[in-house]
Amino acid sequence: MHIPDGFIAPQMYLPLYGLAAGLWAYGAKRVARELDEATLPWLAALTAASFALSFIALPLPGGTSAHVTGVGLLAASFGIWNAFMAASMVFAIQALLFGDGGVTTLPLNALAMGFAGALAARGLYLALRRWPIVALFAAGWIGLCLPSLLIALALGAQPLIAHDAAGAPLYFPFGWSVTLPALLIPHALLGLGEGALTVLGGRLIERLRLRYRND
Repeated sequence: MHIPDGFIAPQMYLPLYGLAAGLWAYGAKRVARELDEATLPWLAALTAASFALSFIALPLPGGTSAHVTGVGLLAASFGIWNAFMAASMVFAIQALLFGDGGVTTLPLNALAMGFAGALAARGLYLALRRWPIVALFAAGWIGLCLPSLLIALALGAQPLIAHDAAGAPLYFPFGWSVTLPALLIPHALLGLGEGALTVLGGRLIERLRLRYRND
């Protein structure tokens, strides 16, 4: 889902940068105020795991890819803002140092995967927490699938918002009839794997936290 440079028009990525900057500023204050020394090592370890997992990508038609993100597990374990800021940092490092995702598309990647994905995952996790395994699985699945929907919508809108006088697209050339099935179908399937990883990761973190607390 990491969109490279050249696919998103300035008419979209400039406003998204403004929105993302506001959320990053607020998120930084929330994390600085709420993150404690006991939680920081767990968050750092899970962020590193998310960084590594998101490098394992399946190429898809149209210039994007399918990959797990770990956002659902981050949100379920540490809350929306910790997950959003951790994911944003991962996407920024990948874009700036490894060319995985673009600089101009960073706000879309961060908002779709890091913020919307974390918001949906945390909400679904809390709604289903009476059944912990179901809650973790649902958080992992929605944390992957909702961002794929948002990115598919953003890509498919490019021919409508940026074209020349003859109507030829200036950036991404395919509409929603291509982007929606191309992204939603593989991510809906990959979301099953992300859900399973979220269950395994969530249960492992819970056990390790309990062990260290008892020690």
